[in-house]
Amino acid sequence: MTKECKQQFTLRITQANSTQLIVILYEMTLQYLADGEQAVDDAGLVEAVHRARGCIKELLNSLHREYSPAGELSRLYLFCLRRLAVCEVRRDRTILEEIRKVIAPLCDAYRQIQDKDTSGPVMNNSQTVYAGLTYGRNQLTENMADQGTNRGMLV
Repeated sequence: MTKECKQQFTLRITQANSTQLIVILYEMTLQYLADGEQAVDDAGLVEAVHRARGCIKELLNSLHREYSPAGELSRLYLFCLRRLAVCEVRRDRTILEEIRKVIAPLCDAYRQIQDKDTSGPVMNNSQTVYAGLTYGRNQLTENMADQGTNRGMLV
């Protein structure tokens, strides 16, 4: 994952509500799967698999078990985790496509419902970021406003 991509995910996370956070986790998982498929060596593949596994574990831990789809989602996530383990041991990149076929439809489904979630951002008291084209033709500059001492922490 590139530095710019990480910055975009970080910015989105600070402004996201709970449903949007799930979409971001799915997108991060898909990005790590793509990174694994494009890795030039086994070390890159293992690193991408490790990071994808972390995202899926977070998705698994964030399930609300009292709702009906949690059981089905849990089984899907556990399947993905087992396949990632096999991928890591065998260094078999084709397994990543299997996992993509599970995660991509879930990501699309959550994208469709994220606009129905009217709750506010999960992170309170985070910095406000304004972006615009300044100081050059194709150069994007981000300006941080409200640079208080709390920066996401309530005192």
